[in-house]
Amino acid sequence: MREYKMRRGEHLDERIPDMESTVEEYFGPITGTKSFKNSDLFVIAEPKNPVFERIIAGTVEYSGKKDKLAVEFKERPAEEVIAEGHIDAAENAVNAKNDFLLEATGRDAKSRRDSMKRSVEDSDEPDLS
Repeated sequence: MREYKMRRGEHLDERIPDMESTVEEYFGPITGTKSFKNSDLFVIAEPKNPVFERIIAGTVEYSGKKDKLAVEFKERPAEEVIAEGHIDAAENAVNAKNDFLLEATGRDAKSRRDSMKRSVEDSDEPDLS
């Protein structure tokens, strides 16, 4: 499960006031929920794009901190998708993921990668105190 931060000064509930309908719009009907860090995330067991096997997405609420977006994309093997003739679906899947994450976080793919790199580098810093 990956968690994404919003841009400075922005909040997830302002960017996506209705997470449930937004998740359904991008990925398909919600079939259940999954608990993650004391928050209920939406599960799409049969996404409308055949590249995806399952998607879990939603808001993780933190006391005293900004909420984060949590997402897990479970994808089918590329060989299987191609064998079934869904070549165009792969490009559509990438676009759906990136568009959803951009809408939710206000960050494009490059900004999200850079932010993740910084958080990994920060966690690798030795504690000198």
